[in-house]
Amino acid sequence: MNDTTVLWVHAHPEPDSLNGRLARHGMSHLRTTGATVLESDLYRMGWRPILDRQGLAPEGEPFRPTEHVRAAFATGRLPADVAAEQKKIRRADGIVVQFPLWWYGMPAMLKGWFDRVFVAGFAFGTDPDTGRRLRFEHGPFIGKRALVVATMGDRPASIGPRGKSGHFPELMFGLLHGTFAYTGMSALPPFAVPSADFLDDAGVSQAAAELTHRLDGLFTERPLAYRPQFQGDYTDEWELADHVRPGEAGLSVHLHDG
Repeated sequence: MNDTTVLWVHAHPEPDSLNGRLARHGMSHLRTTGATVLESDLYRMGWRPILDRQGLAPEGEPFRPTEHVRAAFATGRLPADVAAEQKKIRRADGIVVQFPLWWYGMPAMLKGWFDRVFVAGFAFGTDPDTGRRLRFEHGPFIGKRALVVATMGDRPASIGPRGKSGHFPELMFGLLHGTFAYTGMSALPPFAVPSADFLDDAGVSQAAAELTHRLDGLFTERPLAYRPQFQGDYTDEWELADHVRPGEAGLSVHLHDG
């Protein structure tokens, strides 16, 4: 893992929580492998998660988020905190996004990081010279790898293929496919720590060891095989073409080996 740069983004309000301990363990391990580690601890940073017109749209004019943020990015007028996070992403070969699963999604603090940082022109859009849509296999972040690390109260079986809460990779479809793969990143199978509120010291040690193993494969593990958008699997309406897995539906059809 020498000569690689990893951005670790995490969001938990308590530094001594399981999330905090796993983040410190993971970043420390990456550094022992020779990787450069960049960190965005959103609560410690006091990250402002709200995307609004502030500094982006003239007063008296309706705020059009995509249009105004794209223009601010193109002219170098994004807020300094957003520009700093975008610089980290540009530097990173791999991104670890870590959070506690709250109501089956990311904490608002982390969702707001994506809302403000992954903006039009930077994370997606259209090439101004060629007109090519910059997404999926044409995304601006091709070559970067992304790993989700999440803690949760659910039991292990409840996030399995037949679990009540939904199979975890499908539960994270919006982030894995709709954000990482959409922007060109290679999304790895997510790492889950279930029953997090009930782990004893041995359980915490086991979770740390399993996380270490996943981090060792950050640049070698096979990513989720999401289908490319522009190679014949989808119609112009972005629907799976009739000849691809005919008669099937659901999130798994968007994986080559689903």
